[in-house]
Amino acid sequence: MIEITILLVVLLAGFAAGVYLRRREGRVRAAAPTLDAGAAERAELLAAAGVTGAGPAVLHFSAEWCGPCAAVRRVVADVTGDLADSPQPPVDVEIDIDADPALAKALNVLSLPTTFVFDTEGREWFRISGVPKTGDLRSALSPLTV
Repeated sequence: MIEITILLVVLLAGFAAGVYLRRREGRVRAAAPTLDAGAAERAELLAAAGVTGAGPAVLHFSAEWCGPCAAVRRVVADVTGDLADSPQPPVDVEIDIDADPALAKALNVLSLPTTFVFDTEGREWFRISGVPKTGDLRSALSPLTV
């Protein structure tokens, strides 16, 4: 009887964890404040990747073997294309995590796909784990493009 109880508790905990993780996937979350430790290195890595301050940037990490990354690619291309006529059009920057693990480590990327929204000063505004919804990404970028 105790074995069945343990099994049920483990199954319930696994189900709850899965529901929690699924609810977070694809959500546009405001970036947490970062400490200045490593800020200069992070800024150099971002500049080398293409986050130059010419406009807001959508930086998304992907890999050749990542299936959902293709969906992120389409969403980001659609949104940046829609906002291309803005006073400060957003820049689409895609990084292969296998080719640039240093930037992924500096930004604490733990899973793919992961997308970031940076302003013109290189400050992180939003972080998205999973595939973002087009409307959510557009809403996050719109205030940064005026």
